[in-house]
Amino acid sequence: MEIKSNFGSSTEVPAMETETPKPAPILNIAWTRVANLDAASKRRSRGHYRIRRWIAIFGVLATLFAILTQLFLPENSGISPLLRLAAKALFVATPALASALAFFATKKYSNGDWLITRAGAEEIQKEIYFYRTILQKKKTRRSYLLKRLAEIQRQVYRGLNGEFSFETYNGPIPPNYYPDDPSSDPGFADLTGDEYFRYRLENQLAWHNKEINEYKTERDRLIILVVAAGALGTIFAAWGGGLSLWVAFTASITAALLGWQELRNIDVIIRNYSKVVLELTVLYDNWINLEPEERTTAEFYQMVRDCEDVLWAQNTEYIRSMQETLKDNSLDEEAGLINRVIQESVEAAERTQRAMREDLLVFTEDALQEAEQKVEETFQAVLGSLAEEASSEIVQQELEAMGRAVVETAQDVRERASALTSSLAEVAEEFAHVDIGRDTSKEELNAILARYPKTNDVKG
Repeated sequence: MEIKSNFGSSTEVPAMETETPKPAPILNIAWTRVANLDAASKRRSRGHYRIRRWIAIFGVLATLFAILTQLFLPENSGISPLLRLAAKALFVATPALASALAFFATKKYSNGDWLITRAGAEEIQKEIYFYRTILQKKKTRRSYLLKRLAEIQRQVYRGLNGEFSFETYNGPIPPNYYPDDPSSDPGFADLTGDEYFRYRLENQLAWHNKEINEYKTERDRLIILVVAAGALGTIFAAWGGGLSLWVAFTASITAALLGWQELRNIDVIIRNYSKVVLELTVLYDNWINLEPEERTTAEFYQMVRDCEDVLWAQNTEYIRSMQETLKDNSLDEEAGLINRVIQESVEAAERTQRAMREDLLVFTEDALQEAEQKVEETFQAVLGSLAEEASSEIVQQELEAMGRAVVETAQDVRERASALTSSLAEVAEEFAHVDIGRDTSKEELNAILARYPKTNDVKG
């Protein structure tokens, strides 16, 4: 993420005090985006460190339970079988839980998305300070900041692999404003040189100094714990006997502490922040050294550029180093157990479903063969009984009677048809002189109809 603007030149005039204008909507939008991204970054970062801490704890507990099981729960001891079973269940479950957490972490935190959202928040904050300082006399600064907000959010979207949704932020705007602290920036008014120096440069210098001291304290504490665990392991090994088993426990503690120190990347962060403190101290000294009349607009704008460049370079270096640390401290090996279990479960499910399909197919084939055989047997039985019944004396008599009835019916129909044909021929000959049409009289039509042959068949 880079600044894509040219702020132009400034005149050599003293930086004047500015009136506090009405807060611009674009600044409220920008600070809200900073708050959303910063809150998401902190929430995800805390979740990542919390789950990594539990993975380390479970790793140490697995070794502890193994030693306790070996020392206090042998098979020939008089301890209750139920208690022995519970202890062994804990012994087996602990590494499984550690692997499950590692698997969850690889799926949820492996991409370091909190670093992407932090970068977005820092870059928007940088643009806000440009808006309130170097661009405060520019008429196009609102459209410039709006454009940069869109560009930065699209960069965050791409960095998050196409995911862009955050929880609702209900805190103060700006997110790091404390009204009781005179060095805390209200966040909306344009800034003079002295105000920028107090709210931004001096504030960041104090914050990085505080962070360095806290990281040094954490590093010293980890070093003491590592040395103590190593020394204790050496004593256990030298003592021998039953205490030699506890060497494995101290070794697991040492490994967990070293892994945590490496994950925290403390040494790199201290060096990174120290460089920021150095550069900001140089800028601090330069501004303090200037007489009031020497604190011109040019000096003011140069301080802004230099300070924001230092802070952005530090942020870029921090993100790069943390991404490398995440890559070097992946949890693929710790998650191997759960990965293997899931893979075996999927394969077992596929085998089970395949066996079920094959069993169902065999059952269906057997049922079809049985049904086919039954149908064939039934058909043969019906066919045999039909031939037998057809050859019986009663059926033969019924068939003979049906044949006679058909012959008689056909003769009767033929006789009726012949009589009807003769009658129609007589009618046609009798009325051949009559031309039937529209002018035919009613009497002639009735006479013709009266001569048509009648049938004795029942109608309907």
